[in-house]
Amino acid sequence: MPTTLDALSTARAQLLLPAGLSLDGAADSLGSILGDRADYGELYFEHRQSESWSLEEGIVKSGTFSIEQGVGARAIVGEQTAFAYTGDLTRPSIERALRTVAAIGAGGQSRTVALDQAVDRPSLYGGDDPLASLPDPEKVALLARVEQLARGRDPRVTQVMVGLAVERVVMLVVRTDGVVAADVRPLSRLMVTVIAEQAGRREQGRSGGGGRYGLDRFDDAWLRRHAEAAVDTALLNLEARPAPAGVMPVVLGPGWPGVLLHEAVGHGLEGDFNRKGASAFSGRIGERVAAPGVTVLDDGTLRERRGSLSVDDEGTPTSATVLIEDGILKGYMQDTLNARLMGMAPTGNGRRESYAHLPMPRMTNTYMLGGGLDPTEVIASVDDGIYAVNFGGGQVDITSGKFTFSMDEAWKIEKGRLTYPIKGATLIGNGPDALTRVTLIGNDMRLDEGVGVCGKEGQSLPVGIGQPTLRIEGLTVGGTG
Repeated sequence: MPTTLDALSTARAQLLLPAGLSLDGAADSLGSILGDRADYGELYFEHRQSESWSLEEGIVKSGTFSIEQGVGARAIVGEQTAFAYTGDLTRPSIERALRTVAAIGAGGQSRTVALDQAVDRPSLYGGDDPLASLPDPEKVALLARVEQLARGRDPRVTQVMVGLAVERVVMLVVRTDGVVAADVRPLSRLMVTVIAEQAGRREQGRSGGGGRYGLDRFDDAWLRRHAEAAVDTALLNLEARPAPAGVMPVVLGPGWPGVLLHEAVGHGLEGDFNRKGASAFSGRIGERVAAPGVTVLDDGTLRERRGSLSVDDEGTPTSATVLIEDGILKGYMQDTLNARLMGMAPTGNGRRESYAHLPMPRMTNTYMLGGGLDPTEVIASVDDGIYAVNFGGGQVDITSGKFTFSMDEAWKIEKGRLTYPIKGATLIGNGPDALTRVTLIGNDMRLDEGVGVCGKEGQSLPVGIGQPTLRIEGLTVGGTG
């Protein structure tokens, strides 16, 4: 199994040596330019190769390939942060970036940065390069196979769109506290969207998945499962009735419906919002914030999951961080800056979109643990309500916790039975309040298929989400019926 020390060798060979750079040289530049007045400083090197393909109407409509590399320099003095970046991996350019960030008040006596804390842990992913895992003609054939499977599922399918995105990121971080860490990160994702028509009505369905591995995981059985799932959702929506409106119990299905947890609760548990007092959870550690039985974790250590990282973008090993335990708030997700200012330990949640962005506390894989009930018991407990199988888009206000989510697939529950699919339903509520309204928890905790993308302050990152089947009381459903 690869380790982060293996990644360090790869990073040196790919990022430093071609530019005539060295780890010791990077450390010398950090120490001599930032000096001893900076509380913290770092250089973050990155090389990213990415590729995407899309197929529609049986032909490849687009294909892209890109290579980006550069280095970001950061200095922190108290609560002040200075940041600069360059796409030129030469020592003069890197030192110009360091001099820029030193202008915030760093300086003083030169410090010696001894890189004596090389992070060594097993990698959470193999050594696959997704871009090289299949020849280009086979990637196109893979997309065509998905379309064939979808169209063969039902004659009402009129349009199929398939997208494939892969990347390989090599990162290296050198810090003034002597930490040096590296990671080599593969990532693959395939999505299929279908449109079905019947009697003049058109509906859409979608499915997909991925993770930190190569394209060999997308075998024929995997492709068939997602192609058929997308078709089945579209066909189901052709039969859907207008959604009811009102306040009612809602059962959330396992897996992807955890996006509600991610948006309505997860962001509010990130360290920066809580340090600034902007979160509904600020200053509430040790208090009950959710119903008994509700335990929420952010776990970046799950092997090959989309949101997992062997080390975060500051070189801190990721961890399984308990955020809420049996309804009690236990902690927040932290990067190095907010952890230091709050007197807490970093949790391995310092993440950034690229070398040209500042790191901040971000989620990895955020999920709720399962309970003791069979999911059929949870549904059977509802006399009149809604079962939400799949969510589309949503919005949340971090300060208030208020959210609005649309449902891609949902069912009406009557007398404990799923009676008919509904369309046009939205969930409206308050995240922290919704956690206190959880009354039943299924034993079927499931992670999503590996498609999540999270946005924060203009930065987008891959994440994972999950949950078991849940019954939540008194949610407002906005409907069309």
